[in-house]
Amino acid sequence: MTLPITANTAFRALFLADTPFLDVRAEAEFQRGRFPGSCNLPILNDPERERVGTCYKREGQAAAVALGHDLVSGELRDARIRGWADFVRSNPGAHLYCWRGGMRSQLAQQWLAAAGVRVPRIEGGYKALRNFLLAEIDACAAEQPLVLIGGRTGSAKTPLIRALASGIDLEHHANHRGSSFGRMPDGSPAQADFENVLAIDILRKRARLSGTPGTPLFLEDESRAIGAVHMPQALWLAMKAAPVALVDMPLAFRVDQILREYVHQMTALYEARSPDTGFDDFATYLRDSLQRLARRLGAVRLDALRAALDDALATQRRSGDCEAHRAWIERLLVEYYDPMYDYQLEKQQRQPLFRGDWDAVLAWARDYAVHAGRVS
Repeated sequence: MTLPITANTAFRALFLADTPFLDVRAEAEFQRGRFPGSCNLPILNDPERERVGTCYKREGQAAAVALGHDLVSGELRDARIRGWADFVRSNPGAHLYCWRGGMRSQLAQQWLAAAGVRVPRIEGGYKALRNFLLAEIDACAAEQPLVLIGGRTGSAKTPLIRALASGIDLEHHANHRGSSFGRMPDGSPAQADFENVLAIDILRKRARLSGTPGTPLFLEDESRAIGAVHMPQALWLAMKAAPVALVDMPLAFRVDQILREYVHQMTALYEARSPDTGFDDFATYLRDSLQRLARRLGAVRLDALRAALDDALATQRRSGDCEAHRAWIERLLVEYYDPMYDYQLEKQQRQPLFRGDWDAVLAWARDYAVHAGRVS
């Protein structure tokens, strides 16, 4: 029998190696939290797990175990073993787990071994792996220098983060651009999924920086909520105390950036997702996003922006020309986002480490990372 994998050093190696995981939990458990590269092939599916759970409450463990064996037997049991075996054979280095590394993963491992397929099992299961990742986020918050990249809306802060070797792209992990208009067509991940992918990214970046522990991680100056997910508390507190570098870009650049990201790219995403209704879905997305700002904009500004947006959408639908969107984008930046950003910056009273245009901040950040790593 293959020994279970338990030590944190082993967990670290598994995530650094992008290990494929065979997850034998029920579908509902998998939807609440998963790891990249995991495949959900339950030993008990949702209805079966519910029946076993009800039996356990009414008749105790022995009866519940017996029911589980009755429910997954014969041809059904053979089919599930074949599915697991196919995954293990197609994914060298695969590891197996259930929720806490208990009976379900042990049985799956035993059944596979009887079929001639050996696969390591994670003792402690998904819960142990997840606790390891959450501890990695806390360790980063306590130990790793952080630098935030700030700037007005449309300053291309996220592309700058992506251009840095030690950048952590929070918006990518949240699948959200971080503003009222930031939601993506396929929605936000579960909170646990966001934390898992964030922790794995941090783990890998810190592993690359292990020889230069003073090198900072660069993150965007975000609010704690990014769409439907929230920053882990320890990391959020560390970010609030971190120094910031500010990207200053002219209004015309920022209007171009917003037009590209929120009109051109989002139109393409919605139309690829649903060719028949994609443009209507895109128009609803923009209108709903603007409506979320109704209370802060006030009735007069909202009506004017809504009219400009509707005119731009009508032109885009008719001719494909997106240029009319510039009118409402510019007005929204000047009248809402810029004053809000300036107020928040003044309120924080943080003296920036550096301030410049996009290219200058990128060059500064790369030089700062090298210098900080050398003197640590």
